[in-house]
Amino acid sequence: MELLIIAGLIVLGVGGTVALVRFGLNATQATGGDIQSRLEEYASRTNAPLTLEEIELAQPFSQRVVRPMLITLSKGFSKLSPSKSRAATELQLQLAGKPYNWGPSEFFGLRVFVALLLGVLLFLLLSISQGFTIALAAGLFAALFGFVIPVFWLRSKIRKRQGDIIKTLPDALDLLTIIVEAGMGFDGAMQKVAEKWDNEISKGFSKVVQEMRLGVSRRDALKNMEATMGVPDVTTFVAAIIQAEQLGVSIAKILRVQSEQMRVKRRQRAEAAANKAPIKMLFPMVFLIFPALFVILLGPAALIIMETNFS
Repeated sequence: MELLIIAGLIVLGVGGTVALVRFGLNATQATGGDIQSRLEEYASRTNAPLTLEEIELAQPFSQRVVRPMLITLSKGFSKLSPSKSRAATELQLQLAGKPYNWGPSEFFGLRVFVALLLGVLLFLLLSISQGFTIALAAGLFAALFGFVIPVFWLRSKIRKRQGDIIKTLPDALDLLTIIVEAGMGFDGAMQKVAEKWDNEISKGFSKVVQEMRLGVSRRDALKNMEATMGVPDVTTFVAAIIQAEQLGVSIAKILRVQSEQMRVKRRQRAEAAANKAPIKMLFPMVFLIFPALFVILLGPAALIIMETNFS
């Protein structure tokens, strides 16, 4: 019974911690636009410049409260984060698309915050019903688990972003090919694709165009985009464009070949996913559907056999 209580408290603590963190991160996204629109309306009515306090209140909750708190926690526990870990975290954040515009300091502060919140919460809950030793051990375990939770969240963001890039890349290359074959330059074609859609590929093309306007060469800008995505298809596309630029080959022909290859790869991925579907359906059928069928089909026969034996 005590094990069930402890397990229930652990699940409750984890769920409460995740809910609090998600509420803090998403509160701004739900209300930030309303606050900004009200401030803009007020400014348009009065035509008066905003004060420093109004400008600060116009910032989202994550920038005013969450980010300074995470930076403070990161500075307090900075000795626990080696330089190699910071570089790896920066790369992971780049691959995830810089969620909430956080850097390694904010992310490490988030890990520390979740660990402290979950560990202290579970320690206080168990210290009421259990002994100090059990509560301390459970609190340390919960803190360790909470320190790892943001890493799993970041990895899920990376997988989701890379999946979106893989899905949208063939369509982007098709549109890019059509625009270039129509006579527009490659840079202008990337700008048109960036203006047409609002996804990770269009954001990447927009960043490439912005970097080239700032003086970065096309080669370096494309390599920077490839490094921040970490998708093999994007790597192949960037290598083909750079090679065509070096050898003087027509970019339109390279884009046509790349778009055809991407469509073939997308079809192959769809076929592979369809072939995996029966295997994935096997476990739900065995553990969920078949037991219900057995109860419906064999239940009456089992009752008749039991009545016959007892009679």
